[in-house]
Amino acid sequence: MRVKSSYLFAAGIGLLVALYFIIGTIFGGSGKKASAEAKTVAAQALPSVQVVLAPESQHGYEVVIRGRTESARTVVVKSESAGTVASTPATEGSFVAKGAVLCRLNIDARQASLDQARANLRSRQLSQQASVELAKKGFRSQTQVLQDQANLDNAAALVRQAEISVQQMNIRAPFSGVFDKRDAEIGAYLSPGQPCGTMIELNPLLVVGDLPESEAGRLRVGAPATAVLLSGERLNGRVRYLSRDADPQTRTYRVEVAAANPSMSVRSGLSATVKISAGSGPAHQVPVSSLVLDSAGRQGVRYVLPTNQVAFAPVTVIEENAAGVWVAGLTGPVRVITVGQSYVAEGQKVRVAAAR
Repeated sequence: MRVKSSYLFAAGIGLLVALYFIIGTIFGGSGKKASAEAKTVAAQALPSVQVVLAPESQHGYEVVIRGRTESARTVVVKSESAGTVASTPATEGSFVAKGAVLCRLNIDARQASLDQARANLRSRQLSQQASVELAKKGFRSQTQVLQDQANLDNAAALVRQAEISVQQMNIRAPFSGVFDKRDAEIGAYLSPGQPCGTMIELNPLLVVGDLPESEAGRLRVGAPATAVLLSGERLNGRVRYLSRDADPQTRTYRVEVAAANPSMSVRSGLSATVKISAGSGPAHQVPVSSLVLDSAGRQGVRYVLPTNQVAFAPVTVIEENAAGVWVAGLTGPVRVITVGQSYVAEGQKVRVAAAR
């Protein structure tokens, strides 16, 4: 039996349609799969970084400088009169109270002058008393009474002058402190203005340093401060002086911290690290390893934006501790790059491998 040509033609058309759908299904599924695989490969081709989420918080600011201890006062005690040193009661390097005798000069004839002035004063007192009594009885004029009173006042002044001259033979400590150096020995002749020795005041003790101009505006007189000596000893005090005129050579400002030193065990001239409180403000704590330098040499951190692009922010280190560093210069919560920060650039898109 012969099949009609029209049937064969219809069967051929149906076969072509079936083949079209079969081939479309096969190649269409493969295209979608290939597209997904291409997207996965592209994502995997992005640089991978690890980040840590650093929240913003309030943190105290501190200015840290290198300093040294100094005496609050250093005075060269000098003689006010001429004479030979008779004794030196104060031991060099010892603590002496205010008014203690450092050097004693020979009195010589000054004591005799004082005795004579006192005798003359007693005579003038008797004359003045007799003059007053005679004036009451009408045997002495008022002018003579006033003259005797003037003579009495003059005699009292001469006594005071002689007493001061004798007192000046004892060269005394002007304040309580350490008799650091003796310049005159027994037998030495001192003229007015020549030194007996040097006194230094160690309580309170000063810790002084040079403040850079970038930090000068952050400090105030009265701010609390802590000084740590090389021995590990800590001194607590407050800023008592902050220079307003910079050193023309170094462009730095002198700052002085007054600290209690009641035992005077801390000497002058010791090196110290001084931390001065400068208020508080927003800050972030980040790992030390996250700090990098940009192309301009600025210190900062690289972080990841919500679009997974890299950004750079310059920061200022406020404090360093075992957990990392506190920095200022960031705003709000920041995803700081902790691994891979040295191999990515600003504006580059990255893949965040891990976050915590």
